Amino acid sequence: MNDELQLPSRQPTLRVMPQVKDTNPNGDIFGGWVMSQVDLAAGACAARVARGRAVTVAVNSFQFKQPIAVGDVVSFYADVVKVGRTSVTVDVQVYAERFSARSICRVVKVTEAVLTFVAVNEDGSKREIPAEFRSGSNGLA
Repeated sequence: MNDELQLPSRQPTLRVMPQVKDTNPNGDIFGGWVMSQVDLAAGACAARVARGRAVTVAVNSFQFKQPIAVGDVVSFYADVVKVGRTSVTVDVQVYAERFSARSICRVVKVTEAVLTFVAVNEDGSKREIPAEFRSGSNGLA
């Protein structure tokens, strides 16, 4: 039986390779760096559904499963969980591709998170998400 993890078979919302400047004193990538990348991926997903600007209002859950190292290729997969009248909840799954000296790649799940965004106008006031994108209207969530 093959227990090796593989990347999802779709394009990630965001893919990036962290640099040395992103490390903590132990040589691992800062958790804050990971959090900011998760927010970017989730925000891009929320903005598509909101058809415009959406701002983070809650980090509902955030779990670090394994550290990320310099040289890992990190992929962020964002999916809409729920769409309300003004809000969008997004789940983000994060994987790292690790390459050995022999060019063997191993995939590991490093983080998972759920964030909520609110659609806003230019002045920052809440606005409604188009009805066709709300949960129950078109099969989202």
